[in-house]
Amino acid sequence: MPDQASVTAALARWRATFVTAFVVLLAIKLVIACTLAPFGDEAFYWQESRHLAWGYSDLPPLTAWLIRLGEDVAGHGLFGMRWPFLLIGSSLPWLVVAFARRCFGASAMAWQAGLWCLVLPLAVSLGVLALPDVPLTVAIMLALLALVRAMDENRMRDWLLLGVALALAWLTHYRAAMPMLAGLLLCIFSPRGRKQWRRGGFWLALAVATLGLLPLLISNWQEDGAGLAFQLIQRNPWRFHADALVQPLEQALACTPLLYAMLLWTAWRCWCRRGEGGPWDVLAWTSLTFIVVYFVAGLFADDLHFRAHWPLPGYLPLLAALPVLWRPLAVRRGWRIVARVAFALAALGQLTGLAYLGVAAWPGAARMLAGVKAFPWNFVGWRESGAVARELLRAQPSGSVLVADNFMLAAELDFQLDGRAPVYVLDSPLNTFHGRAPQLTVWHRDGAALRAEHAGAPMLLAVGEDALRVHDRTGWLGGLCSRIDDPRPLRRLDLYDGRKRVAFYAGRVPSHAPAPVPATQAQRDACPIWLQAHAAITSTL
Repeated sequence: MPDQASVTAALARWRATFVTAFVVLLAIKLVIACTLAPFGDEAFYWQESRHLAWGYSDLPPLTAWLIRLGEDVAGHGLFGMRWPFLLIGSSLPWLVVAFARRCFGASAMAWQAGLWCLVLPLAVSLGVLALPDVPLTVAIMLALLALVRAMDENRMRDWLLLGVALALAWLTHYRAAMPMLAGLLLCIFSPRGRKQWRRGGFWLALAVATLGLLPLLISNWQEDGAGLAFQLIQRNPWRFHADALVQPLEQALACTPLLYAMLLWTAWRCWCRRGEGGPWDVLAWTSLTFIVVYFVAGLFADDLHFRAHWPLPGYLPLLAALPVLWRPLAVRRGWRIVARVAFALAALGQLTGLAYLGVAAWPGAARMLAGVKAFPWNFVGWRESGAVARELLRAQPSGSVLVADNFMLAAELDFQLDGRAPVYVLDSPLNTFHGRAPQLTVWHRDGAALRAEHAGAPMLLAVGEDALRVHDRTGWLGGLCSRIDDPRPLRRLDLYDGRKRVAFYAGRVPSHAPAPVPATQAQRDACPIWLQAHAAITSTL
């Protein structure tokens, strides 16, 4: 009886600790989600929610559908856009607890696994922003939970849940191919996995998962394969680049070094025990597929877009096994200290990440930290830009068209103006780099549509002078005068010591497309847009 009472008390303490930490973090995330301005990609997903479709040139449709649901329920604004993602992201630690309980029993170690999830920096911020990684990661974790249940008990409801979770992953992102690959390797190379081919529920799960592919296939058919072309070809050089060998260092920073080392050790221990059957075979194959395949692919694929979060679904099942595998080591004081230090560093990293977003939500912080290069500048300046655009648009002649020089600025202005006026987008290289150019064409919001529908009309042009990388700015800014007739400077926003620069110009929509050749030095010197941008850039050097 004393032993049972002690076990029950320990379980209650760990559960209470988990619930308390969860509630505190949820409150912090809610405050940030309600105050932090959207960044460019997030604002574009909001634009997609205003044009519901089977899919888009950058993503399948679920992210846009969730944003539309959020605003239909709560109205336009930060909370309306983000509350579905906050709700979905908040379920992730509970799924890790459920997964640990399923794999290793209802013990205190399941709540310990949940606590590790709460301090993993990559996982804790999920839901603060309306991003596809939120439903994708939760869907993959739900699929893993359903998989271990289905392989153990072969119940149709578990197979059906597995299929639904995988379908949701396909509705969210092209990276849903990774859990499918992990499951395929498990079912080919593990004895338990090979048995699943003979079960009817297995094929039911695959059939249901395939339904999630239909919107993706329809949208690519409608847009001539734009989504597949961007994800597989345009954004990936498919040649070896040695700088990608630093990926483990990036992951160590993203997870915090000690916790990352413990996760790799856990993956190795799961691999060594995979021959014992469940749950070690599932843990080994699924986690290592994400970790190893993303590392190898990263040596040849896209190295310009942010990708540190890609292996996250591979770490989550390892969190369930970590307390179990670490327990024999914890009898030694030194190893207990290692675990505590790892937990403390992870918690510090997690709080640092939330603080990083929090300071961006507070206007005073941007002013005080204007000289800090690491400040999250992508989140600031949009409210001011939207306010100026609203004021200037009211002062323009009737029939004036609002135009931005790149898709990010256009999406931010559109969000700030609540979609009350169409925002056209010039054909910036930034649109192509992020795979948004085909979608702007579909919406008739690109440069060609602007000239076809509004040639000669008054035009209010917003220019994000710092949007492009440094070596691309001269060519783009120097050629902007060929994309607007008679440009006249109206207003400049040089915010936070020039960290955020947006300039507004009045003019008219040209009737002809700009020349395909870059602007000459003489043309740049005669262009007020380039001259003002160059002067502003020079003044901050």
